[in-house]
Amino acid sequence: MAHLSELSTSDLVKRLNNKDTRIIDARPVDAYNGWRLKNESRGGHIKNAKSLPVKWTSYMDWIEVVRSKQILPEHKIVVYGYTPEQSQAVASLFLKARYPNVAIYNHFIKKWSSNETLPMEHLDKYRQLVYPQWVKTVLEGKTPPESNNGKTIICHAHYRNREAYLSGHIPGAIDIDTLALETPETWNRRSPKELKKALEQHGITKDTTVILYGKYMAPDNRADFPGSAAGHIGAIRCAFIMMYAGIKDVRVLNGGFQSWKDAGFEISTNDVPKHPVADFGSNIPGQPNLAVDIPEAKKMLASKNADLVCVRSWPEYIGKVSGYNYIEKKGRIPGAVFGNCGSDAYHMENYRNVDHTTREFHEISEIWSEAGITPDKHLAFYCGTGWRGSEAFFNAWLMGWPRVSVFDGGWFEWSNNPDNPYETGIPEEQPRSY
Repeated sequence: MAHLSELSTSDLVKRLNNKDTRIIDARPVDAYNGWRLKNESRGGHIKNAKSLPVKWTSYMDWIEVVRSKQILPEHKIVVYGYTPEQSQAVASLFLKARYPNVAIYNHFIKKWSSNETLPMEHLDKYRQLVYPQWVKTVLEGKTPPESNNGKTIICHAHYRNREAYLSGHIPGAIDIDTLALETPETWNRRSPKELKKALEQHGITKDTTVILYGKYMAPDNRADFPGSAAGHIGAIRCAFIMMYAGIKDVRVLNGGFQSWKDAGFEISTNDVPKHPVADFGSNIPGQPNLAVDIPEAKKMLASKNADLVCVRSWPEYIGKVSGYNYIEKKGRIPGAVFGNCGSDAYHMENYRNVDHTTREFHEISEIWSEAGITPDKHLAFYCGTGWRGSEAFFNAWLMGWPRVSVFDGGWFEWSNNPDNPYETGIPEEQPRSY
């Protein structure tokens, strides 16, 4: 018979570093990352805890998520949440799945977060990954926590798919087509002059707080423009280019439109007008170090202190497919480290949770570390044309890794030059799958 007990704070402290114990955080992922959703003394999570929100208990594949996090029946399970009800809901599912040793800790707010001597962790730049209620507070004309309290614009990003916006979006959000910021000839960021004009047309200056999100719509690789359905990857692509341009406060809604919908908040179909501004306010690029082009990419390949990280699927990496209906050449850049996006060019499953929120940052860091992708190096993330590379870059940047960039040309630009070397086939050391 499975055993369920309630732990005291001292009990949990004793278990904290036990290799056979798994501490489970049942709160929302945003609380896990660092947001103080219940005004707790300190934001973040108990050291070594795994994120397993009570929200996910309604998913059919809940136990598969648990196993993917290496939480196994032989482990001693400790569940905590904001309330006993949260903890109980998750603990009950562990019992139902025949985990024999499950305990609950119900003193997180009053005794753990309030005690500075007890260890906690948080995502370094969690403030730039906002949650639905934060955005709603902005819409209500109030000041959310960790806000710059200035002009804010919410952008629903899409790629040549205004229907994705007009069919339902966050009230007050304007739409932004990724084509405003990147050119279809190379899929690289546009010129500083073009970026300045585009941002001004969208009412954005360097001092505007920009909140970006997109809508996931199940991409069809047979479509003329499959990326039109991968809206949230496109939103993070826009975030990277805006950061490069020099916007000081760029934020992404964690989970995109799906999170807003899951929260049950109002959805609008109004076509919100844009209000252009006269001047962006500074020279572009404001952060040129965030972008790497081919000459620097080649230098990085020759350096022991730098890596190009290939955020593509395994079939793309070994040259089985190019990944795109407009890229002919198949293969990879010699010397690039495999960063495994997921199944294809329009998915980022290996960097996302089941609800499209960003994956637990400890898990990403651990997998990267095993592949030799470490924060002591200069890292330039790339994919075929920049979207997936931008999302991986954003994860590393959120973690506070000091020298991260996007290799903007990616496989598309590299493969277009016949003088650039390339490889196909399985490399000598096959990377671990995510």
